[in-house]
Amino acid sequence: MTLSPQDIAPSRTALLVIDIQNDFGAPGFAMAHAGMALEPVESAISRTETLIAAARKAGVTPWFVRVVTRPETDSRALKRFMARSGMAEGIAICRAGTPGMDYYRVVPAAGDREVEKLLYSAFAGTDLEARLHADGIESLVLCGLTTDCCVDATARDAFHRDFDVFIAGDACAAFDVTTHENALAILSTHCATPVTTHDIVTAWNAG
Repeated sequence: MTLSPQDIAPSRTALLVIDIQNDFGAPGFAMAHAGMALEPVESAISRTETLIAAARKAGVTPWFVRVVTRPETDSRALKRFMARSGMAEGIAICRAGTPGMDYYRVVPAAGDREVEKLLYSAFAGTDLEARLHADGIESLVLCGLTTDCCVDATARDAFHRDFDVFIAGDACAAFDVTTHENALAILSTHCATPVTTHDIVTAWNAG
C-alpha cells in the first residue's frame, strides 16, 4: 500500500516500541536459553533503531512498552494457561528486579515515554489509552516483539480503541519467519496496516 504522510502525521502519531527486552532478544537470556532463533529479532531491532531515530527527528514521540512480571501480579488465567501448555517456567520471564526485564539495544531518551504492562497488550491494565488521547494521538506505528503475541495483542486493542494502526513489518519479529508472516497477514485482514520502515521514514521526512 502507499503510505501517505497524512496517515502518520507527526502531530498526531506515536511510535510504540514493544517488549525489546533482554529475556526476549538478548543472547544468554530466556528465549535464547529456550533455543529460539534470534536472527530475526536482531534484524527487527536494527530497523527499530532506525525508526526511533526518525521519529525523534520528525517530532514523533517514541513510547517504550515493556512487560514486567511479579509473582503477586501473575494472573490466574496466565498461570493456568501456562500449566496446561507445559510452560510454567514461562511465567518468570521479565521478572521485576532481574536483568531479563531490562531493555535490549534500545534506551528511552529524555522526552520519550514509558509504559509498564503485566501481560501481552500495552493497553491491558495500563493508562496508555488515556495518555495517548491526552496527547491528541490518532495513529500508532508499532514495532518490536513479538509479531504474533504482544505486537498482535496491542494492535487489536488499539484498533478497538479507535486508533489507526500501522505495523512496521520489518521492524517487528517472531521467532520464525512463517509465524511472523502469518501474524502480519491476519492483522492486515482485520485491524492493522503493515508497512515498511522505509515507508514510514519517507512519510515522516515528507511531513
